[in-house]
Amino acid sequence: MDKNFKIEVIPDSCGIADVKGFSVAGVACDIRNKNDYERLDLALICADAPAAAAGVFTSNDVKAAPVYVDCAHLKSSAKIKAIVANSGNANACTGAEGMRDANDECALVAQMLGVEPCEVLVSSTGRIGELLPMEKVRKGIEQAVKSLSKTPEASMAAAHAIMTSDTRPKTVTVRVSVGDKSFSFGGMAKGAGMIEPNMATMLCYIATDALADRDILKECLLKAVNRSFNRITIDGDMSTNDTVICLAGGASGVEIKSAELIEAFAEGLKQACQVLARKIVGDGEKITKVINFKVCSAATPEQAEKICRSVANSLLVKSAWFGADPNWGRIIDAAGYARTGIDFGKIDLYYGDVPAIIKGEPQHSNKELWKKVVSAKEFEITLALNLGKCSESILTTDLTTGYVEFNKGE
Repeated sequence: MDKNFKIEVIPDSCGIADVKGFSVAGVACDIRNKNDYERLDLALICADAPAAAAGVFTSNDVKAAPVYVDCAHLKSSAKIKAIVANSGNANACTGAEGMRDANDECALVAQMLGVEPCEVLVSSTGRIGELLPMEKVRKGIEQAVKSLSKTPEASMAAAHAIMTSDTRPKTVTVRVSVGDKSFSFGGMAKGAGMIEPNMATMLCYIATDALADRDILKECLLKAVNRSFNRITIDGDMSTNDTVICLAGGASGVEIKSAELIEAFAEGLKQACQVLARKIVGDGEKITKVINFKVCSAATPEQAEKICRSVANSLLVKSAWFGADPNWGRIIDAAGYARTGIDFGKIDLYYGDVPAIIKGEPQHSNKELWKKVVSAKEFEITLALNLGKCSESILTTDLTTGYVEFNKGE
């Protein structure tokens, strides 16, 4: 069925500055304590007027102080004015002092903007278990408030400021048209390691000039995250700080109320999240390959998803992909130990469109073609269970010797 709306996706944009009603800043304040005042490490996003907001956060039992603060503020405040975020320090596992620091950040931003502390959200990313250098953070916040701007340069500075092991900033703009109405999304994200489905060591901020109430915004954001950030993995590690926040400022004047506008809004938000999720995987720490692993004809969505995760997080499978080895035995083994009740005699497996297994029978004559597929920088593998009509997919990477070297210590 044809959609009654049009969506334009700009994957390499300036991000949030493309959206009316928001200002941004990115500054350097040496949060890493390395006497590096050139590296941007604190970002600020400010709505012209307090905006409707929704957030999705890590499901880890151990959560960073900013996550607790944000959940409380989203619950107590109907609108959000600003988000402050830093890289270089996670403010996680820092006890009561870490909570005080996160609250102090919100209070300082609120004071400078003339709003309540509960109208400010806070995020951190970086090393776990160390206290924030709050004097530097305070100076950074003061500088960021003074530097707020609507320019593309300010927007890109903010995108750089939230980076940790990322090699490049991650931004997107999505423009949606529904008849004579139009609105936009602009987003930025960070993430390269500690990436696992059910959120990752990632921060993502999306602003929209649409006017959406909190309930609609929350519902659409949850759906978008489930089809994007919750369908990626790099190394199987879940973080303490994972955060996705969407602010709806309403500067376009388009109110998201009708079924048609809600559908268009949800689709635009999903596509923005999917672009940013794809950028995170593509910038995985020391990866050489990106793989779209699909499970189809499963009995249930849960079965398909569980197998996707089992295969995509298998160290043996990921190591084989690094070596361009089409070792389908490792894939089948990982699918089996997901313990969902598959029947090997019914399974089909394809590297790209090249059969590796048909109804449990290996297609050995295609071995050279399998190897050609897995030698590419990006490829797709499809596992058909032939048990039902449900499908899921996950975007993942190989596991390299470079990843081990990078993460063995500082």
